[in-house]
Amino acid sequence: MGAQIYAYLMSEDARRQANFYIEALGGEIQFLATYGDTPGTPEAMKDKVMHLAVNVAGTNTIMFADSMEPVSYHRSTSLSLVYDDLEEATAAYAKLSQGGESRYPFALQPWGAHYGEVIDPFGVTWMISKQ
Repeated sequence: MGAQIYAYLMSEDARRQANFYIEALGGEIQFLATYGDTPGTPEAMKDKVMHLAVNVAGTNTIMFADSMEPVSYHRSTSLSLVYDDLEEATAAYAKLSQGGESRYPFALQPWGAHYGEVIDPFGVTWMISKQ
């Protein structure tokens, strides 16, 4: 028996964050449900995202929900993107860093791979490499 791990990000604006990743990495929304889809939801919550799934950078799935409290991402968790193509990796690094922070410049490393690290505008750390 096997299993798959998917990143599930709590967000202060799940739609905006998902659309940023779609623009930066290519992809599309696979599923979107709001709290308004649930009977009895208070009016102020109806447009909030209960579950949103996107495919980005090929067939990678990231899931989101709007958080009911402030969101804080920690350095102990990062998303890693590994590319076969240097041009795609370089473009992903540049796009994810727009409005964010370059933590480690994307460059050829002593171990023979290109690698860089960025914190995107939403506070998520991305480790990008070309093997």
